[in-house]
Amino acid sequence: MTNSGKTTLFNCMSNFKGETSSFAFSNQKSNIGIAQVPDPRLEHLHTLIQADEMIFATIDLIDIPGLVKGSSQGGGIGNSFLGDVRLADVLIHVVRCFDDEMLPHIEGSVNPVRDREIIDLELQVKDLEQIEKKLVKVEKAIRVGDKSAKGQYDSLMKMKSAIEDFQNIRSLELDDDDLVVINELLLLTSKPVIYVCNVDEKSIQQPNEYVTRFIESVKSENSQVLVVAGAIEADIASFEDPEERQMFLADMGLDAPGVNRLALAAYEQLSLISFFTVGGKENRAWTIRKGMNAQQAAGVIHSDLERGFIRAEVISYEDMAELKSEQACKDKGKNRLEGKNYIVRDGDILHVRFNV
Repeated sequence: MTNSGKTTLFNCMSNFKGETSSFAFSNQKSNIGIAQVPDPRLEHLHTLIQADEMIFATIDLIDIPGLVKGSSQGGGIGNSFLGDVRLADVLIHVVRCFDDEMLPHIEGSVNPVRDREIIDLELQVKDLEQIEKKLVKVEKAIRVGDKSAKGQYDSLMKMKSAIEDFQNIRSLELDDDDLVVINELLLLTSKPVIYVCNVDEKSIQQPNEYVTRFIESVKSENSQVLVVAGAIEADIASFEDPEERQMFLADMGLDAPGVNRLALAAYEQLSLISFFTVGGKENRAWTIRKGMNAQQAAGVIHSDLERGFIRAEVISYEDMAELKSEQACKDKGKNRLEGKNYIVRDGDILHVRFNV
């Protein structure tokens, strides 16, 4: 919702800084940025293996203007930005769990449970519109004898019934027919959600009543809930000196910025893992989906590597961290040659052999 602190958190994570304001609807367009996915393993590799630079994996972030009750019907700034939500893979839903007289709540009071229900309803209304439009076409296909439309019809009716009962589609047990419909319509309530409770400084270590009630309200969803203090995250992000930043974190009783946990949570929710290439110009983390093989992973680096793939030299991060060098790993037999069907594991260090 508007004035929840989501743009503040976006600015802490992203290479692009959006405008923040105490006024509702001050932003009239989505902010688009890129966030690094922090990885201590890459930082450790960078101390072991010389390279000109270190490049973390990244995720794309879209910060849409704040929604309000009635957005799906044109309320507030309207629903023109729900298209950006439709194209997202994971939703990060920031709920306000702090009091601030200088930052009025659009509903007149702080109640994160109510706020979640309002946003859920706005997304459900848009999904119902999509489903009903599709049903008209599918019913017409059935009337003219298209037997293949029956599976779509059953899926659409199942989802329609759920939404009319104020359920999100992600809460349903989904089969292959359901997934076809979801992928075609890009249904909003089918997307996985990470909830972020934005709290004040004193509630970082000891969750306040807002957080406690909110966690209780979503416990049946099996969604991840993170507690982050947006104002503190902004202070942390303002430190350019790493040592000063670490001292500030220690004073706050934190091991790492909360937005680091958020970036990692989004990465995990997307079923993504990292593999590394090391030495020379860069030590780098590359992003792939779990289950990709070595040839597919090579294609993430460059299409020529996938096309001309011969094999990959693989060292696990754990072996490199223990033995400290590529040569030591080879001497201990920890350097493996793998073919194109090898399933890359999180933390693998790859050298791809190819010929085009």
